[in-house]
Amino acid sequence: MADDAVFSPAGEGLSPNSGIEITMEEEGSGNSEELLDDEGEEDFEIETNALTNEDNQILEVKSDNLENAIHQALIIRTDLENECEHVLDIYANNNGNIADAQTDQTEEKSYLPPVVGMEFESYEDAYNYYNCYAKELGFGIRVKSSWTKRNSKEKRGAVLCCNCEGFKTTKEASTQRKETRTGCQAMIRLRLVESSNRWRLDEVKIEHNHLFDHEKAQNSRSHKKTEAGAKRKLESAVEVEIQTIKLFRTPVSYGSSSEREPNNNLDPMKRMKFGNGDILALYDYFRRSQLTDPNFFYIMDLSDEGYLRNVFWIDSRSRAAYSYFGDVVVVDTTCVSNKYDVPLLSFSGLNHHGESLLLGCCLLVDETLETYIWLMRAWLTCLSGRAPQTIITDRCKFLQGAIYEVLPRSNHRLCLPHVMRSIQENLEVRESEMFRKVLDRTVYASMKVEEFETRWEEMVQRFAVKDHDWLRNLYEDREKWVPVYSKNTPGGLFTGEYINPFFHGYLHERMSWSEFFNVHELLLQKKLHKEALDDFESREFMPVLQTRCSYELQASQLYSKGIFSKFLEEIVLMCNCFGVAQIHTNGAIVTYVVKERDADVAEVKNFEVVYDKLGAEVRCVCGCFNFRGYLCRHALSVLSCNGVEEIPSQYILTRWRKDVKRIYSHDFDSNGIDVSNPVQRYDHLYRRAMQVVAEGMGSREHHMVAWQAFKESLNKVRLAAEKPV
Repeated sequence: MADDAVFSPAGEGLSPNSGIEITMEEEGSGNSEELLDDEGEEDFEIETNALTNEDNQILEVKSDNLENAIHQALIIRTDLENECEHVLDIYANNNGNIADAQTDQTEEKSYLPPVVGMEFESYEDAYNYYNCYAKELGFGIRVKSSWTKRNSKEKRGAVLCCNCEGFKTTKEASTQRKETRTGCQAMIRLRLVESSNRWRLDEVKIEHNHLFDHEKAQNSRSHKKTEAGAKRKLESAVEVEIQTIKLFRTPVSYGSSSEREPNNNLDPMKRMKFGNGDILALYDYFRRSQLTDPNFFYIMDLSDEGYLRNVFWIDSRSRAAYSYFGDVVVVDTTCVSNKYDVPLLSFSGLNHHGESLLLGCCLLVDETLETYIWLMRAWLTCLSGRAPQTIITDRCKFLQGAIYEVLPRSNHRLCLPHVMRSIQENLEVRESEMFRKVLDRTVYASMKVEEFETRWEEMVQRFAVKDHDWLRNLYEDREKWVPVYSKNTPGGLFTGEYINPFFHGYLHERMSWSEFFNVHELLLQKKLHKEALDDFESREFMPVLQTRCSYELQASQLYSKGIFSKFLEEIVLMCNCFGVAQIHTNGAIVTYVVKERDADVAEVKNFEVVYDKLGAEVRCVCGCFNFRGYLCRHALSVLSCNGVEEIPSQYILTRWRKDVKRIYSHDFDSNGIDVSNPVQRYDHLYRRAMQVVAEGMGSREHHMVAWQAFKESLNKVRLAAEKPV
């Protein structure tokens, strides 16, 4: 995660001796590597070379029916004319954005949108992919900036942008040439990864602020070069596939110590092991899911021999829920690490009632780094490249490595309850009960880093475990699991303590696949009904107020019932806070010390609270807001002391509110729809219609309203079609 700044095109984070030169390739520059076309566009001159056919994994996007998908996953040898190996097939039913490549060479190929983490064998491959993706949508591209190694012409990174990026300079604006730029922000930033010598996308913006124009885009210099190369084309079938996106399977070693170190020896012949009825259970589940959920999404990973290695799936509700609750995600590897018959890995989150929700599932063949990298890229792809703020895992070495590789900007944390249990399981201490109490106090009650480190040193000395290698390695990773290190981290919500994995308590080691998929469906329905019931109770919830505090009334009107009950504990405990004293002032920023009487241990604790009167910002040393998503009693006491009668709006998180309408149908931004493109028209209308379907399923009344709206819309469309043009 730390190397993002090394190749920053803006120059941020570059040390004076970094050995990197940055070239800003702007229009009109005499040293620019680009040429200007008739419209004043810029383009980076580059030879588009065909990719050689290597043993790398190819990401293909298809919408084949389920029978063909399962058949292809199970055949012994895939009979591909171009002999490309390591195929990863992505099957998404009714995916309007994606058109299958046909045998007819005149039919246009479809390209997956760019996402962070994509890798390419060379700069030319990355440029060529983005250029073809742009041509398909209807916009041109150019190189906004690039940077090379000092005293060398070797390119190290670049930013490719839409040719509508920026605006004309003052000098250019005085000319008669028409303004074609709109300040569009669409771009990709890529850099050369020295360890693998491949080019990786580090930043992606896919939203445009203008309509697409295929006719105009065809005249851009970037696409003209593509057409020139096409005239020399029509060669072998391999060269037809030069634009496929590659997901490389690269073994990478990471030096950090970890609790679990599974074997990372790559076995190209390794495949999923099936028991009696497993294949049929998988087939039946996917078939039923696609019949009831047109946006159900799954990906199969095949070996070079055509054997199924891994399979990932996620339904449309989970994909939509991620947009609301994807800030913190827990990865559960219990079944994989403990060698269950169902090698399940699941992604879980927390909804607005504090209940766990499912954000994707995968069956894995092994726990190698290459498998986890494949999984993380597949998961990120189906979520449109939106990485979570915080991702929580166990201490699996290769899973952590995959997160650093694919999600470098996410905050990685270790599951705190898991760490605490493993400490007691791995250490043999005589006074075990006393050790547990001291450990809890050291980890949970430390308010500052120095305080934790001092208490930890005293603890390991007292119980004679200082020289324990496993514990010493765990301590080296303390920033990933000790709460005091993440209390000021944005998105540091719930350090794994408040999120139970979705399938927790429902699976056992010898469970068959058929039994698992039955449990899977029943549990999804149970959670769906539970959320609907919680929504109803929260809307009708009118609690009897327990205090006269205005914050309680405000919270009862905004928070869901489950979250309000937790926040109420902070309101009630405000009575234990006394002696709010001002100790430091710096303009509008005031520091207070709040004394709290702890009834359990009959002692008084001091909590430091910083309050910004102008910005209405308050921050307590206990870090409750970052951990739980609502203010603590100490911060509320300071607000009350300053005469603030309502909790500032920024501290009422949208994710907890009961008055927010959440639509659980996967949505895509419709900005920039090209109405002249029938594929984009179909995709746009289909997505919107599915939102109506999702809402109409809620009740009989909703169904009738949606059905009536569909009939009226259909009649209007037919009337419009009958009108003479």
